[in-house]
Amino acid sequence: MPYGIPGAAGTFRAGTIFPGALGTPASYTDIGAGIGDPDLDGYYTVVGVTGTGQASAPSNRVGVAEYQLTGAPSACTVFPADNVWNTRIDTLPVATNSDAYVNTIGATKGVHTDFGAGQWDGGPIGIPYTTTVGAPVAVTFDYADESDPGPYPIPPNPPIEGGPSSNGDRHILILDQTACKLYELYYTWPQTDGSWQAGSGAIFNLRSNALRPDTWTSADAAGLPILAGLVRYDEIAAGAINHALRFTAPQTRKATVWPARHYASSLTGAQYPPMGQRFRLHASFDIAGFSPTNQVILRALKTYGMILADNGSSWYLSGAPDERWNNDELRQLQTRVHGSDFEAVDTSSLIVDPGSGQARTPSQSLLKPQAYLPICSAR
Repeated sequence: MPYGIPGAAGTFRAGTIFPGALGTPASYTDIGAGIGDPDLDGYYTVVGVTGTGQASAPSNRVGVAEYQLTGAPSACTVFPADNVWNTRIDTLPVATNSDAYVNTIGATKGVHTDFGAGQWDGGPIGIPYTTTVGAPVAVTFDYADESDPGPYPIPPNPPIEGGPSSNGDRHILILDQTACKLYELYYTWPQTDGSWQAGSGAIFNLRSNALRPDTWTSADAAGLPILAGLVRYDEIAAGAINHALRFTAPQTRKATVWPARHYASSLTGAQYPPMGQRFRLHASFDIAGFSPTNQVILRALKTYGMILADNGSSWYLSGAPDERWNNDELRQLQTRVHGSDFEAVDTSSLIVDPGSGQARTPSQSLLKPQAYLPICSAR
């Protein structure tokens, strides 16, 4: 049951009231039960804390109220339903430079699922994330002017991309499902005093469509969230991925397209794709001969596509490590799906506000003036 959480000596900080287990969001329904039903009522308790940190036993319940009166937080999703990551792009027009972009990234290169089961070079295969929230700790940044200062709730021994001894990107992703916040860090190293050192870091409110300030990086080169674009095995088990995927390319342009906020290149040629460029699998691509797992991934690439978020190897799709992946099965995508099977998409019609990740639905964005011509011609 929910309780208040004692703070430092002489202070009190209230815990958020949830039904059932603390930290498990849910909807509250008033079914007319009276005050006093412990399964339907919210309350808090009071704990006294001495100057040396000793806590008393909790008091009796205080402030009992039906859940309907307290208000219920919405379930925590990875950004609102109308966010650009969660918007279909299967009916949008092809981008002008699509063929050039595909050729630059590699028309004959296979799609590589950069995630799987087991380990590679001593670390998990993919970009791990955790829902375990630790105590807030200080983080210092190499790019402090483009990083959110924190603190960051890094738990003890957090999962690090590549493993604790890696010298790669060393991303740490923390999903706080109670506060509905996402904490992401790049090139993160523990310090002897309990703090952390990182290249950059970003904090995202998952109930908001707000983008990073323009020109700011995040824990990713494009200034975008990483978790939003990961392939996660639970989605495969549920039968659908309902968001765009994250991918990398070896050469990108010194430019961005919405929703990206930051570039990481000095190349200016029009053949190089900008950060944030979205691609999709051709609608005609036949997925019937693929495994059920791969079909889920391929349907997502047709419907939601993938967003260019970092410099890296050609057509590398990002995902979270999981022991349930079948690595041999995932490798079939690399041998059977190639860059020539994709096209770049023009997503400009989805923009509501360039500073926001909110997206129009394709039906709203594709209204054509020609639809009104009969009215005009009837004058």
